[in-house]
Amino acid sequence: MKRDKAFELIIKAFTLVSVAILGFIIFFIGAESLPAFRYSGLAGFFTNERWNPIGADPVFSILPMVLATIYVSFLAVAIALPIGVGTAVFLSCIARESARRMLKPFIDLMAGLPSVVFGFMGLMVVVGYFEKHFSMSSGESVLAGGIVLAIMILPYIVSTCDTTMAEIMKSHKKTSDSLGVSKWHMIRYLVLPAAKRSIFAGAVLALARGMGETMAVMMVIGNSPLFPRLLGKCETIPALIALEMGGAPVGSLHYHALFAAGLILIIMRFAVSMAVWQIKKGSDF
Repeated sequence: MKRDKAFELIIKAFTLVSVAILGFIIFFIGAESLPAFRYSGLAGFFTNERWNPIGADPVFSILPMVLATIYVSFLAVAIALPIGVGTAVFLSCIARESARRMLKPFIDLMAGLPSVVFGFMGLMVVVGYFEKHFSMSSGESVLAGGIVLAIMILPYIVSTCDTTMAEIMKSHKKTSDSLGVSKWHMIRYLVLPAAKRSIFAGAVLALARGMGETMAVMMVIGNSPLFPRLLGKCETIPALIALEMGGAPVGSLHYHALFAAGLILIIMRFAVSMAVWQIKKGSDF
């Protein structure tokens, strides 16, 4: 009993420390963001169309970067979700156990590859393909970023869906076989509906992962603070911070504006989590 009580106290202490660290990080970033908000105004920081931090009259507007982050992330999820769900269905319902044991580690390995590797391959293959076949002066674009990011988030969708689908298939396979139900009918009317919670969770996890990606996306989107177009250049919030923080003098308005951009990114990811919670609360997920 004493050991259980001690273990409970240790777990609570670790949880409290984790929450305190997160709170400290948010407080620090928020405090460093205040000078930028005071200079531009909260509305001006979102409604202006230019980002010019080093001009005689600096202008800070995060709107193009916010839209670019959302555009690239949702495009990546739209590309990766059907492929990821299809891969999970193949691994859990169609492939033999020996093939599943061989393929699953390769998919999991993708999640551990450095993002700069994906960025380099995207720069050489995807951007190069667009320049050659679409007659573009530069293949760096929102579409290139979406494709590269889709490949990066694919393992998260597959891993989230595969385990659930395999359990559903295992628990119902004997009954379906005894009733003469075909495998495809079972996948369509039993496995996919029963796994919709996992599919939804995988999409959200991939979206959150994509919104925070820096290096790979930064290497293929052109990094221009413009309003995003599918075949045009753009710049996401993580790319903006990574590219400019090293050159921003500590204590300058530029420095504080980059912290404000980081705060906006945190709020965006928190908003995604809250929206998902509300959707799940009001649905049959």
